[in-house]
Amino acid sequence: MKIEIWSDIVCPFCYIGKRRLENALANFPHADKVEIQWHSFELDPGAQTEPGVSLYKRLAAKYGNTEAWARQMSANMTQSAAEVGLAFDFDRAVHANTLHAHRLVHLADRHGKQDAAKERFFKAYLEEGQDLNDFATLTRLANEIGLPAAEVEQVLHSEQFTQEVRHDEYQARQIGVRGVPYFVFDDKYAVSGAQPSELFQEVLEKVWEESRPQPVQLAGADGAACGLDGSNC
Repeated sequence: MKIEIWSDIVCPFCYIGKRRLENALANFPHADKVEIQWHSFELDPGAQTEPGVSLYKRLAAKYGNTEAWARQMSANMTQSAAEVGLAFDFDRAVHANTLHAHRLVHLADRHGKQDAAKERFFKAYLEEGQDLNDFATLTRLANEIGLPAAEVEQVLHSEQFTQEVRHDEYQARQIGVRGVPYFVFDDKYAVSGAQPSELFQEVLEKVWEESRPQPVQLAGADGAACGLDGSNC
């Protein structure tokens, strides 16, 4: 089974959705047969670092509301994150353009470390207040998960994997993605948003069963046969 996920690294619902899916997979007996493919999605492609501007002030300005409202919204998000073992810290969050981090996730995919890269970047932004605009920070984070230093430097100082990011975003538009996280199971079923683990569990089971149909017993097609108890034989 293949699960494709479109997400942005600065999206708190994406990190929560990742954990909820992982919790569902932990209770799924065929989890070792599941392949997860992450796809890039930039919520704000034009994002720039704004030194001295808090996340709350930026959110208030973006949505035309008050900073008190932004703090309450963030507190609610922090509570939802805590329920799946995450410790969001929006007080320290540094607004970032995520293109370079997405490009490194594509590099990580080449080394079989895509999920590790997503996890590390999510944690760095949402829990640790690290600046994902900063090349030194991105290099250190990439090195932590074992990406080759020379390749990381080459990616960051070039346009490598930019087209791959754009292609992911093109695919998202083609299938009608309007927000993230967005999950597609075996090219058949889509789940939008950080849904409860129970829903992910239901989808996993449904897709698994549909991909392995059981033989259908035809009416009146019972014939002579040996029984498990040795009867008739």
